[in-house]
Amino acid sequence: MPAGADQRSITVRRADHPGDLGWMVMAHGELYDQQFNWNRDFEALVAKIVADYATEQSSAAEAWIAEVDGERAGCVMLVADDRPGAAKLRVLLVTPSARGLGMGTRLVGEALAFARATGYQHVTLWTTDNLESARRIYQHFGFTLTDEKPYQGFGHNLVGQTWSLDLYDSPAA
Repeated sequence: MPAGADQRSITVRRADHPGDLGWMVMAHGELYDQQFNWNRDFEALVAKIVADYATEQSSAAEAWIAEVDGERAGCVMLVADDRPGAAKLRVLLVTPSARGLGMGTRLVGEALAFARATGYQHVTLWTTDNLESARRIYQHFGFTLTDEKPYQGFGHNLVGQTWSLDLYDSPAA
């Protein structure tokens, strides 16, 4: 357990409380503006991802909220990909005040356990290369970089990355 985590109450639960989905959108919009000066296009993308999840109501998709001392502090989502047997990891976020508590790893672990239990064989995700902490979490679980190319978005020149994980060739970590 990371230092300091034993003094705080940390829980990971399904994102099924009123306000959870709205919090995901708001937290992404505010934090990515503060940390990276990303514009509203990013918040709109997160809003679309969350809205698609909310309206799909599929047993093959799930979202989680992490809380520290009863306050929302992180989130992640796993949704079906267009390819059979494949899922996408989406909207991973840990607030600055909750970083270093192992919360990102717990959230991704929960999503991957759900993916295995649901019968998915493969999980992909898209991110940008400047999100180094998230990338370390993905690598911890065995994700590998499968595509990388320049991406003009969110008001910046970025490098978009696709990461992939074969669930049956990787440890459950």
